[in-house]
Amino acid sequence: MSVPDLLEHAHAPESKFTPIYIAVLAVLLAICSIGDDDAAKTMIRSSVEAADTYAFFQAKNIRQTNYELAADAIEAQLKDPALTEEGRKFLHDKMDAYRSKAARYESEPATGEGKAELLAKAKALETERDIALKRDPYFDLGQGLLQIAIVLASISLIIDGAFLVWVSGLLAVVGTFAMVNAFTLAVAVPFLS
Repeated sequence: MSVPDLLEHAHAPESKFTPIYIAVLAVLLAICSIGDDDAAKTMIRSSVEAADTYAFFQAKNIRQTNYELAADAIEAQLKDPALTEEGRKFLHDKMDAYRSKAARYESEPATGEGKAELLAKAKALETERDIALKRDPYFDLGQGLLQIAIVLASISLIIDGAFLVWVSGLLAVVGTFAMVNAFTLAVAVPFLS
C-alpha cells in the first residue's frame, strides 16, 4: 500500500494509522529533544572548560614571566665586579634554576599542563563548543516542526481532515531532516548557520 493510499484510509473509523503516526512523531521528538539537550550541555561544559583552561594558561604565563624577570635581574647582578666567586656561583645557580622553571612552563608533555598543551586543549574545547553551537538551531527547528506535526495529526483525528495529515507529514519530514542534520551537520542551511 502506498503512502497516498495510507493517507486516504487514515480517517476511516477502523484506521489506526494516525495514532501510530503520532506515536512515531513523538518518538522522533523525544530523540530530537535528547540531542538538543546534549548539544546545550556540551556548549556550556566546553565553554566553561575552555575558559578555565585559558585562565590556567594565563597563570602559567604569569609565573613563567616572573621567573624570566627574576633570572634577568640575577643576570644583571652577576655583572657586579664586587661579587665573590661563592656569591657569583650562588646567583648563577639561582638564575639557571629560574630559567629552567620558566622553560618548563612552556611545555610539559608528561603532565599536559604546559602552555603549549593548555593552548591546544583550550582550542579543542572551543571547537567542541562551536560544533554544538552549529547543531543547536537544527535541533530547535526539528523540535518545533515535529511538535506542530503532532498537533496537526491530532487535530485531524477530531475533524477527520486528511489534508491536515498531509501537512503534518510534510512538516514531519522537514523536522526529521533538521534533526538528522543536527546530528550529522551534513548540510549547512544558510539561515540556521
